Amino acid sequence: MTQERIDRINELARKAKTPEGLTAAETEERDILRREYIDSVLGSLRGQLDNTYLVDENGNREKLKKRGE
Repeated sequence: MTQERIDRINELARKAKTPEGLTAAETEERDILRREYIDSVLGSLRGQLDNTYLVDENGNREKLKKRGE
């Protein structure tokens, strides 16, 4: 996600709080940008968790498992 897209999300959020609000097209754009941002954050988090290891008291490293595995 680029800084320009984040700035646009913030711009739309500020405009939504004003009395004139957002147009239907701007609301749709905001929803798309928000979804893109959330997907970006979740992807980054998944990447971090995929490279996370648990170390026991003996120093053995075990890859973090997904829930249900």
